[in-house]
Amino acid sequence: MTSDERVLIAGAGPVGLAAAANLVRNGVPVTVFEAGTDLSTESRASTFHPPTLDMLDTLGAAKPLIAQGLPAPKFQYRTLRHGILAQFDFSAIADATAHPYRLQCEQSRLTRILYEQLRTQPGFELQFNSSVERVSQNDSGVTVTTKRNGNTETRTGRFLVGADGARSDVRRSLGIDFDGFTWPDRFLVVSTPFDFYREIEGLAPVSYVADPQRWRFLLQIPGLWRVMFPVAENESDELALTPDFAQSLMATIVPGITNYEIAHTTLYKVHQRVAKTMRLGNAFLVGDAAHINNPLGGMGMNGGIHDAMNVTARLADVWHGRASEAELDLYDRERRLVTLEYIDQQTIQNKRNLESDGVAFKTHLDSIAADPQRTRDYLMRVSMITSLKRAKELGTAPA
Repeated sequence: MTSDERVLIAGAGPVGLAAAANLVRNGVPVTVFEAGTDLSTESRASTFHPPTLDMLDTLGAAKPLIAQGLPAPKFQYRTLRHGILAQFDFSAIADATAHPYRLQCEQSRLTRILYEQLRTQPGFELQFNSSVERVSQNDSGVTVTTKRNGNTETRTGRFLVGADGARSDVRRSLGIDFDGFTWPDRFLVVSTPFDFYREIEGLAPVSYVADPQRWRFLLQIPGLWRVMFPVAENESDELALTPDFAQSLMATIVPGITNYEIAHTTLYKVHQRVAKTMRLGNAFLVGDAAHINNPLGGMGMNGGIHDAMNVTARLADVWHGRASEAELDLYDRERRLVTLEYIDQQTIQNKRNLESDGVAFKTHLDSIAADPQRTRDYLMRVSMITSLKRAKELGTAPA
């Protein structure tokens, strides 16, 4: 087998390694290029939705991931003034998924699970210190120029999957526009081992707290709580990253509790952008390289894994001669449109709900909770099961 028959993947994050795992499972050889010296240890995304766990189960990764994570069957909405507005339980959709809960676990744990499973497979190759900088292609395949340990190298392959993040060099080299906008505010995530269950009655492991001045989002992961706050446009990065600023925000969570132990803080800009196309010839964009959104609802990494599983199933069929290359057009049609219809709109609405005073939001939530069918529909939507069903509809509808 010559090297130019391999599928090349840029990026060894959770999306890139999920893509690699699904290809190798289907008998397709892959080479992954990772710019870092090792797999990233950044916490970043930490929510795995039910259908994502179902997908990871087919890769043999769900069980070890669940063993390291925290299953969260319930989530809730609150306001500072009124307490709990509504609480929902994924057990209501247990007939639609083998994993009726969110799993709270850092994405870095998944990448290590996948890598340990892949590293001994004969069809798998991973090159660290190797970033894809330029891409060219013809009808038969792709050529990538990489910078590896300071040296320029060239590799060819049949297909390329760009999973190299929001600043994707693959997307830039292909000349694909990244349409959308950047929110004026930023998000600050503060991680603490403090036991909020002891102080907040009825708290769920996933809790959204609406407030028009300073909403917050509390998310439990193994050993820590991650608390997210908005940082206003007029508050500088330098101010937001000071210990006093983080402590001032944390002091608003539980009256009388101050001087939290803080494990780490992360400040980041928030975007809503979708690539103009997710396929260009023999090259494909997945995950943050294809779309980025605010993290409220935990749909970014999950949507990226859904991209990876979708495109690699099609690539495997084409690679083995079971389908024509026309099948690959459905990837862009399904995943890009469903990102615009569901993920982008849902995450924007999530942000607006938290920025409200909660009055109209409570009325809306009450109407959902009072109707079992509406509750089910809502859970199917926030779990991302509905978006996957919609993607299939887009793939079968006339162009």
